[in-house]
Amino acid sequence: MTEQTAAVAHFAGRLAFETDVSDVAAEVGAGTAGWVLIDSRSQESWDQGHVPGAIHLPTREIASRAATVVPAGVRVVTYCWGPGCNGATRAALEFAKLGYPVKEMIGGFEYWAREGLPVETTDGITRRPTDPLTAPRGVACAC
Repeated sequence: MTEQTAAVAHFAGRLAFETDVSDVAAEVGAGTAGWVLIDSRSQESWDQGHVPGAIHLPTREIASRAATVVPAGVRVVTYCWGPGCNGATRAALEFAKLGYPVKEMIGGFEYWAREGLPVETTDGITRRPTDPLTAPRGVACAC
């Protein structure tokens, strides 16, 4: 295998199983059906704030509860705190073991909030100021 072939396989593989905050926000905004967004964090983290419309299913409960929460064959996107946490990766692995098509939302809740996207808490839905280092021209990085 040449270096070019290996690089193409590597990066295509990542894109097959990863998505980012901007892409998820676009799907949410477009009302795209046929997928669910799973927040795999603890109850305390969920209560602090989560993506509106997400389903709360902590990683430790996926094996026992996924079938009652997510219909078979529905595409799943997982997220956890942020890039310094592998919780979404572990959650995605659990869904993959159960046969679900799955992707991980890289950046997690941290980048969702930092990009100024809606955050839901028990007090309702709010938006935090956009961090100019994560979204210099608004919500999308335009890449």
